[in-house]
Amino acid sequence: MFYISSMKKTLLFAFLGLFLLNSCKKGKADFTLKGTITDSTFGTALSGATVKLYATKVGELTIDQIDSGTLNANGEYSFTFPRDKIETYYIQITKDNYFEIYETIPFADLTIEEDNVYDFSTTAKAWVKFHIVNNSPQASDVLEYIRQEGKVDCAECCPAGYQYYYGAVDTTFYCINDGNVEYSGYYWEQGGGTSGPVWVITPPFDTVEININY
Repeated sequence: MFYISSMKKTLLFAFLGLFLLNSCKKGKADFTLKGTITDSTFGTALSGATVKLYATKVGELTIDQIDSGTLNANGEYSFTFPRDKIETYYIQITKDNYFEIYETIPFADLTIEEDNVYDFSTTAKAWVKFHIVNNSPQASDVLEYIRQEGKVDCAECCPAGYQYYYGAVDTTFYCINDGNVEYSGYYWEQGGGTSGPVWVITPPFDTVEININY
């Protein structure tokens, strides 16, 4: 018959305990995702915004919400959730009159060994109201306008590049911008007519006008 000494038994149980502990770590565990959101317009923490966490499971195309919360007074959020068979996580931060944050976080970038810290920033929305009027319209009149400074590449942004206005023009439109930032452009009438720069500083949560008369 085979006997195990007390010392060997102690070492064996210690080894088994360590093995089980490591097995638990390597198996299904929890991720912690946390961070701070900054209001870049005012240089403060963004409080009170809604934070939602989404995920796409491996082999699927649908995006499912797995948690939600609200930024605290210091602009902080924190989610703790199981390490499932996920391909990609997505975090969305929204607040009225602020630009949305929507960021992708690959599963491979996360660890269960420590907190996963993801800080982001956003800006307050502001608007420019354009009013363009041709005071002495002719059928051959062409006005060109191009934006020089201002927010680009957002769903609400005005198009980039040259804008053309023909003949009798009396039009109004709005362009979105970051708060406390310059919005500028240049216009000219083909054939040597009126031309010049236009610019404004867009106040947060408000609208400022640019009038072009030619």
